[in-house]
Amino acid sequence: MLPVNSKILPNSEDVAAHAGRIVIAEAEAAIRERQVFRIVLAGGSTPRRTYEMLAGMVQDWSAWEIFWSDERCLPADDAERNSRMAHDVWLSRVAIPARQIHPIPAEHGAARAAAEYSTLVVDRQPFDLVLLGMGEDGHTASLFSTNGDHIAPVIAVHGAPKPPSERVSLNFQTLRACRLQLVLVTGAEKSAALLAWQQGAELPIAHAVRSDACLLADADAGHSANFMASVP
Repeated sequence: MLPVNSKILPNSEDVAAHAGRIVIAEAEAAIRERQVFRIVLAGGSTPRRTYEMLAGMVQDWSAWEIFWSDERCLPADDAERNSRMAHDVWLSRVAIPARQIHPIPAEHGAARAAAEYSTLVVDRQPFDLVLLGMGEDGHTASLFSTNGDHIAPVIAVHGAPKPPSERVSLNFQTLRACRLQLVLVTGAEKSAALLAWQQGAELPIAHAVRSDACLLADADAGHSANFMASVP
């Protein structure tokens, strides 16, 4: 089943803008209440436009702390890294202190990187916001199956069905350990998986996302599903 707070917006630009407003509202509330805002970023192409919009915002960036949901085991400066995309379109353009930006050190190999990142995130939970996307096969982060709940908060992923096969990912419990989950789904190629999720299929995204999450989908992704229409 989809989260209760699921909405279809007209297009991907509206999804990005609405997501940006939610992120900023959560950041301002967290900083006001706890003097820090801890966000876990999604990879892939879907959140890119939201990141570009955030780069143009005026914020108390010194209070932001950045984490990632997953990473590909590639060199640190590889263009296919999730951290590289966020850095290029957003993080390099705002004044978040470098010590508060925590890319997954996947260049060290999946097992070592997972162990190192587990140590880092274990005392940062609950995160204030975890941002997630969904692949057309229903995966999220680098979790491609629902096989078991893992003890370590961050896991090494071997033999992923999408290249590169070696990855690092926060596990299901860690992705759920937050004050808010925000899920973005755009594109017609995601519509079958979104409908399957709505109908109760055992997809990784369904295992990762809580019932109180906020799901924003564009019309292309949501055309087969039946839930709330557009929001302002």
